[in-house]
Amino acid sequence: MWAALNGRRHGTALWWFMVVVIAHWAEHLAQAYQIYVLGWPVHHALGVLGMPFPWLVHSEWLHYGYALVMLAGLVLLRPGMTGRARTWWTVALWIQVWHHFEHLLLLLQALTGHHLAGRPVPTSLVQLLVPRVELHLFYNAVVFVPMVVAVVLRRRSALVPA
Repeated sequence: MWAALNGRRHGTALWWFMVVVIAHWAEHLAQAYQIYVLGWPVHHALGVLGMPFPWLVHSEWLHYGYALVMLAGLVLLRPGMTGRARTWWTVALWIQVWHHFEHLLLLLQALTGHHLAGRPVPTSLVQLLVPRVELHLFYNAVVFVPMVVAVVLRRRSALVPA
């Protein structure tokens, strides 16, 4: 099964993984639109899925779960990347390792009730300097950009005859 994931089925697995990543981006962009264009307060800007299911946005489990899915996808699909595509994919992977750590820190605070720096809500390390909405837009961008570069390079190498 793992050989097929990074062999003949790598393109399909990569496509589905990118669909999940882009759907997640859509949520963040919808939330940013709600805040910066519509002028909604941050606690009311719930993205698309958060409007009918507000508990989703406020669940650290959901955010941690997505960070874990991202990390797993980057790890599992890495063997199927070659050359410069693999280098860019690895960059995305290492940035996601940090992003995952930050979400683990948030989840642990939510579970224990002990918040970083005495804050009233779970707070990540970088969030001490940058507000959460902007920070997650940044994290998602710095993981997404090298992923897209890797996918484009992989696609180009697949089109070049041997």
